Amino acid sequence: MTRPRLSALSVLGLSGLLVLTACFGPPAPAPSTSSAAPSPTVNSTSPSASPSTTATPTTSGNPTTTPGSSVAPTTSAAPPPSSTPASPPPTQEPTPTGLPEQVAPLTIYYVAVGDNGVSGPAIGCGDSLVATTTAPVQFTDQVGPSIGTLLANKSRDIGQSGLINVLYQSSLTYLGGELNGSTITIWLSGQFMLGGVCDVPRAKAQLEYTAMTASGATSAQVFVNGRPIDEVLSLK
Repeated sequence: MTRPRLSALSVLGLSGLLVLTACFGPPAPAPSTSSAAPSPTVNSTSPSASPSTTATPTTSGNPTTTPGSSVAPTTSAAPPPSSTPASPPPTQEPTPTGLPEQVAPLTIYYVAVGDNGVSGPAIGCGDSLVATTTAPVQFTDQVGPSIGTLLANKSRDIGQSGLINVLYQSSLTYLGGELNGSTITIWLSGQFMLGGVCDVPRAKAQLEYTAMTASGATSAQVFVNGRPIDEVLSLK
């Protein structure tokens, strides 16, 4: 009899536990945040809703400029005239024109070293300046061909004469000349290449005497790159 009674009690106890478990079970899960605040439904007919068709104004293909508008006109103004200054006039004087054409030898001066003025005009370092002549050439202005012939000679020694040309290494170009009274002025460009201090008076004398003889002048002025020859040669 004891065994069935215990079984009944066990059944009753188990039933009580099931009832209690049903009453005090785990709490229900909290609602998700997505469902806490549901999205309101926008009513297309609501007056507070802004229609999408009026958010951006429609722009026509060719907008019309209103009065007072700062929009620049499509047609640009004509460009201003060029402000580039005119080229400066050349520093050298033009070669005189209208001279008669003639054929004659040219007179070119070279140096007799240590001659002490015996064979020609005495120049610095105890030397002499000696005149030589070329074969007859045709010219109208004798100064240009004479100076050009002197500068074109790239030999130091003048044949077997014992004369020397101190300008043979220089790179000089004749630009023009002008006779003003008894003074001949010539303009050159380029650089001197001399062999020493004594070559300075030699180079100057070769140029001046060749120009004076060609023009019939009694004095000469030589400019190199727009500067007086004395100033240029003082740096040599």
